[in-house]
Amino acid sequence: MYLDVNAWVGRWPFRPVPVTTVSGLLRQMDRHGIEKGVVSSLHAVFYRNSQAGNEELFEETKRRRDRLIPYATINPNYEGWREDLKVCQEDFGMAGLRLVPQYHNYRLSGGEAREVVNVAAELGMPVAIPMRLEDRRQRHWLDVAPDLSSGEIEAVVRACPQATFFILEGIGLENSALARDPKLRERVYIEISRFTSVLQESIPRLIEAMGPERLVFGTGMVLKVPTPAILKVEALRASKKVKEAIAYRNAAKALKVKM
Repeated sequence: MYLDVNAWVGRWPFRPVPVTTVSGLLRQMDRHGIEKGVVSSLHAVFYRNSQAGNEELFEETKRRRDRLIPYATINPNYEGWREDLKVCQEDFGMAGLRLVPQYHNYRLSGGEAREVVNVAAELGMPVAIPMRLEDRRQRHWLDVAPDLSSGEIEAVVRACPQATFFILEGIGLENSALARDPKLRERVYIEISRFTSVLQESIPRLIEAMGPERLVFGTGMVLKVPTPAILKVEALRASKKVKEAIAYRNAAKALKVKM
């Protein structure tokens, strides 16, 4: 059983993706034994007004809340974002916030990021931040968004001590302060899809640094296929208890959902 904290729905402007609808996403989840998924709108990344994508996500997921946990995508550079975030939580029942500063033209170290994260924390919404969406080696020439650095993420985690963070599409964090500073790691969950169970053994090193309870499963669907992330859990040299914690228990506890 798996709980995927890193799923998307919608079209990607630079290439076709395998599925674009909620029904297609659910079929993929069924095929791979993924019981529940945290999902955000790809359209909200690219629409000038992200809220239009959030509205679509609400309509598409409102009858499948048994399996899908929608997260709002908000651009703090856009006028009215505070009201939009409030609508997403109170009217749409969205459980968290996903930020893509590399596509929305602001920096995590800036005041815009701190402000939106602090508002989300006041609303009780965890904040998910993907370090990237696409591998830059395969990007379209118009997709110039940079990967976020661990230092940028560390800065916003330090600046917003009331917030809980999910770091998606992370890599190279085993020796970072996010994993090794007790004051930071108690508020951070790291999604494992870009880490390794064998080869460099970065997942075992994360477990050593911060404990298995801070690691969560994610796939990056629909931009990536889910199989590699599943194989990383299966290949991990760890007890069944640790594998289950990463696969679904940690995220279920953090998100307060039943599995």
